[in-house]
Amino acid sequence: MAVSLLSLATVVVAVGVSTQSPVWLTGGSMLALGCGWAAARIVYTDLVQTRRDDAVARAVQAQGYRGILAESSAEHAELTGALLDRLTTRQREIADLTSSVVEAEHRAAAAETRGWREAHRADDAARLVVELREQIAELEIGKAEDLDQLASWEGSETVVDMMAWEQRNATPPEAGSEKLQA
Repeated sequence: MAVSLLSLATVVVAVGVSTQSPVWLTGGSMLALGCGWAAARIVYTDLVQTRRDDAVARAVQAQGYRGILAESSAEHAELTGALLDRLTTRQREIADLTSSVVEAEHRAAAAETRGWREAHRADDAARLVVELREQIAELEIGKAEDLDQLASWEGSETVVDMMAWEQRNATPPEAGSEKLQA
């Protein structure tokens, strides 16, 4: 519309200049001035309206983004809460399992210590049994020797020899008695 007004003003001024008539020149000048202002007003109004339309479109778009952002933030918060709950549960489970493992290790160490202690006791008892069997064998050998000696006696020995023999057989060897008491 502004272009058509300016085109009309240009034609009237061109006719006024070509005719050199003061009426056409004055009328053409006034018409050109009015058409110029009208065209400027139309362009300005169109520019302002375009800017308003663009601002409204940006505001609508911003509202849409705000809604999307709010929805995304809510989903993010919900997901974060769920993941935090899962993480807390897993950490609690790990702590429980760790304490169970530590407790089992302590029990295993205590059982191993008891096992070693019992094994040492069994070894000591086995050594003592061997020593006692050796002492019994020695005593039986000594007894057999004494019986052989008694059997070989012809009865002509003196009372002093009999007393010595009796004393030897009546008191057990000291080393054997200490081991028996242990």
